[in-house]
Amino acid sequence: MDIRVRAATDFDDIATMVGPKRPDATVCWCLSYRIASKDNVSLRGPERAERVRELLSEGPPGVLAYAGDEVVGWAAVHPRRDTSFARNRKIPHVDDRDVWSVWCIRVRPGHRGQGISHALQEGAVAFARDNGAPAVEGYPVDNGGAKVDLTMAYVGTKKLFEDAGFVEAAETTSVLAGFPRVLMRREF
Repeated sequence: MDIRVRAATDFDDIATMVGPKRPDATVCWCLSYRIASKDNVSLRGPERAERVRELLSEGPPGVLAYAGDEVVGWAAVHPRRDTSFARNRKIPHVDDRDVWSVWCIRVRPGHRGQGISHALQEGAVAFARDNGAPAVEGYPVDNGGAKVDLTMAYVGTKKLFEDAGFVEAAETTSVLAGFPRVLMRREF
């Protein structure tokens, strides 16, 4: 399958990947790490979509994967300083460099198991590098090959990050779906 990954510039495609099925639902939109927790909790229904539109007006909030003209995947990637990881007490900073973070990798049902996560990871890395990042980090679960619940799999696995050239840079005190999260980094 020919997968192309490019900057997320199309709101409708972003909505397809991270928006809820019902516009009045107060879920996802991949905002929980991108904006302050207080703001994330306060946004209701359509306000969440409007906040994503605002973020999009400032630049692509991540990358999208396409199979032909169909959007099939999403990866959130942005400078860490503009995310909640800048203040997260459970995920340490390795240093004070202006690194980027990738925190959500999502593939549409019906397209999983086709390497799209790997393409998204490489696309997120390229996007960060092309925008001046000295390194990119991720905070996946270290699941040791065990099954990860699909609702929590968005953070990725240590192996996915290793396959994309990331190395473990630090342990964290964060746990997701019963698995410890690790700080993985890829230097440029």
